[in-house]
Formats: sequence, structure tokens, C-alpha cells
Amino acid sequence: MLVSQMLKSKSEVGVISVTPSSSVTEAAKLLSKHRIGTVVVSADGETLDGILSERDIVRELGKRGTSCLNDPVSKLMTSKLTTCSPSNSALEVLEIMTDGRFRHLPVMDDGKMVGLISIGDAVKGRLAQLAMEKASLEGMIMGH
Repeated sequence: MLVSQMLKSKSEVGVISVTPSSSVTEAAKLLSKHRIGTVVVSADGETLDGILSERDIVRELGKRGTSCLNDPVSKLMTSKLTTCSPSNSALEVLEIMTDGRFRHLPVMDDGKMVGLISIGDAVKGRLAQLAMEKASLEGMIMGH
């Protein structure tokens, strides 16, 4: 299964984003409200400046306490990003995420972000792909 197919199966909510100057508290409220694990950071709504995840916030809370909640998102976000394209497979995305030890991957097409894939999306896509392969093999064995 390709990333483009995984994106089509996702809800129509889209990618939730904040500006680099948004507070960490604002970002945390969005994470909670939408029940998601990461927000995209973009100054103009089109260019990808970074990503802020639950883990980023929790790690900083552990280091500094609640004072970090008043910081701008730009202070905690990951700005050196790994991305994928719509033509990547679920297996490739899983390998990228496993190697990089992260759970969200922006999907870029012609320099623009077209979506965000989570590790859950990739696992779901891979399982669907394996189920189709199993059904095909069973059909060949049965002579269908």
C-alpha cells in the first residue's frame, strides 16, 4: 500500500498546524482536543518549519517543569525533519520511522506538504496489504 492510498483513507480533518510563535500550551490544547500526537509547525500555513509532538512536550516538562508551557513552539519543535512522498510504500514508511525513532512523518509532494502519516496509519496500511496478499495466495492455491 502506498502513502497516497493511506492519505485517502484518513479522515477529512486534515493536518493540524500551529505557528512557530504559538505557545506550547496552545499546541497541547490542540493535541488534546483533536486526540492526536503531533502538530505541524508552519509560519505561513504552507511551508513546513517543524513538528511538535507529545513526546517533545513531555520531555521538556520532565526537564524544566511547567515553565516550558509558556515557551513558543519554535523552542521545542523538531526542525530537522525527515519526510516521505506519496509514492512511498507502507513498509518503507515503517522502516523510516523505526530507524528515526519517531511516530509521524510529513508527506511532501513537489515541495508542499500534502499530509501527515502516523505509525498507526502505516501499520494499518501494511496489514491491509498483507491481507490482500494472503487472499490472493489463497485464491491461487484454491484455483480461483
